[in-house]
Amino acid sequence: MAGRWSIAILFAIIAVLEFTTPSEYVFGYLYTGPISLENSRLSRLGKLQITLVATALTLLNLFVPPGETIALATVANRSIAVMALGVTGYLSDRNHEYQEAITIAKAELQSQQRLASIREDFVSTLSHDLKTPMLGAIETIKAFQSAKFGNVTASQQKVLETMARSHKMSLQLVETLLDVYRNDAEGLKLQLAPVNLVALAEEVIATLTHLSAARLVYITPFPLKEYRKCYSKKKRGKYQ
Repeated sequence: MAGRWSIAILFAIIAVLEFTTPSEYVFGYLYTGPISLENSRLSRLGKLQITLVATALTLLNLFVPPGETIALATVANRSIAVMALGVTGYLSDRNHEYQEAITIAKAELQSQQRLASIREDFVSTLSHDLKTPMLGAIETIKAFQSAKFGNVTASQQKVLETMARSHKMSLQLVETLLDVYRNDAEGLKLQLAPVNLVALAEEVIATLTHLSAARLVYITPFPLKEYRKCYSKKKRGKYQ
């Protein structure tokens, strides 16, 4: 409301200057001041209205007060003033749109920063609450394996190895999850290393043996010599 009153007062002052002086004195350029100053307080319709009012007052001074001789230079000056008012109104509207776009972009950036902060807190909590217990469990299993709490039979040793392997795999899954987060935040950094596929397959078989046996599924390792023989036959077209 205060913005509209200030515009009205400024317009009144400029109009008094316009209509109390000869028409060759063009004060219409001064209307660009309130149009620009009140840009952020008015809607697009409000800015269009005050631009049209300023244009009408600038042109009206050609005929009010009546009886004056209108020179061509005066018409040209006022036409230029009208164009200046139109350009000012247009630029003010565009500036208002840019300010709104900047405000929205800042709000989105702040929202993304808050989200990134939440994600960092989540990853930190995940790293602490999951990795720490698993590391403790692995160390405890190692203590059992080294017979610090009494002698361990061969069958118990196998169970402990399975438990340790399972905890290590879970720990690797957590590390993989952290790597995915780091990839999203910092970019993926691959670290290539050789992998023993035979050892990997034996580890997976040893991990799944008891689970599969409980479901009446039995895993039998395929001998490497037999695999090579089958591959050789397939290559010669004798094995389907």
